[in-house]
Amino acid sequence: MILVTGASGYVGNNLVRRLVQAGKPVRAMVGNVKKALTRLKDVEAKIEIVRGDVTRPESLAEWMQGVDTVIHLVAIAVEKGKRTYDTINYQGTVNVVDAAKRAGVKRFLNMCQNGASSDSKSRFLGSKGRAQEYVAKSGLNWTAFRPSVIWGPQDEFANVQARLIKMTPVIFPIVGDGKAQFQPVYVGDVVEAMVKSLDDDSTIGHEYELGGPEVLTYAEIVDRVLKALGTNRLRVKVPVPVLRPLVAVMQTVLPTPPVTSSLLDLLALANVTQENGLISKFGIDPKPFVPENLGYMKNFNSLTTLGKFFGKPTEESGVISTAMQK
Repeated sequence: MILVTGASGYVGNNLVRRLVQAGKPVRAMVGNVKKALTRLKDVEAKIEIVRGDVTRPESLAEWMQGVDTVIHLVAIAVEKGKRTYDTINYQGTVNVVDAAKRAGVKRFLNMCQNGASSDSKSRFLGSKGRAQEYVAKSGLNWTAFRPSVIWGPQDEFANVQARLIKMTPVIFPIVGDGKAQFQPVYVGDVVEAMVKSLDDDSTIGHEYELGGPEVLTYAEIVDRVLKALGTNRLRVKVPVPVLRPLVAVMQTVLPTPPVTSSLLDLLALANVTQENGLISKFGIDPKPFVPENLGYMKNFNSLTTLGKFFGKPTEESGVISTAMQK
């Protein structure tokens, strides 16, 4: 039995679906069962959906029973109230690792982050780095993945640009100088690498950076999104210091703000791989972030965008089928 934490999340629901396709028994641990039933409706009858909370160790023990592998995906990119990087990204991982060890679980796959380090100036990357250090010292047969920014029908980076473009009919602001570097990696490729590692003992004790086939600047990403949407905007560069007060207000009033202070901080760091494990280890030909592969963005509209920023769950049409296309 494979326990997937954060199974209703972006990577999680795609991973669960791929595991089912591979004939693996899956226990999907989620925080919101209703959301999980929506996102995993097509495989609901083939998996076990359970409610668990990584911040409550007592909620984990029951779901570790009969499990031989844990795939840990739970993390937050935006802090809200008690849901902080420390409580979710770090301590949540500690709780899952400890529960796995107590239950006798041997195999542990951890979703880390490209650039994560315990001494990072970014609080987000610092929390992910400390979490991975704990995993590495756990004594479990672990494998970790460090993807660059992940793209696909449910992502919260490239898709935010698409949604904002539809809400800004004339001018589109480019954050900073637009030169921040990313290596956008397709969600299906990340999931495939994780599934391949399950039965490959040579991956135990290793961390793999995962990236797409190209390094793109933030401005180039916006350009490709514009082409995918078949539209154009006057792009105006806005210095990060000018944006910070506005972003602070958005974080206060919006449950799901399109831009956060943490994102602004991350734009100062190059998010590219030193060695792309997709190619060097897993033999995967990375799917490129090009307009031809971004057609699902045309389904976004202003109404669902506003709802999303105000915390209303949305499911764009075609999400599942498009997400798993190769």
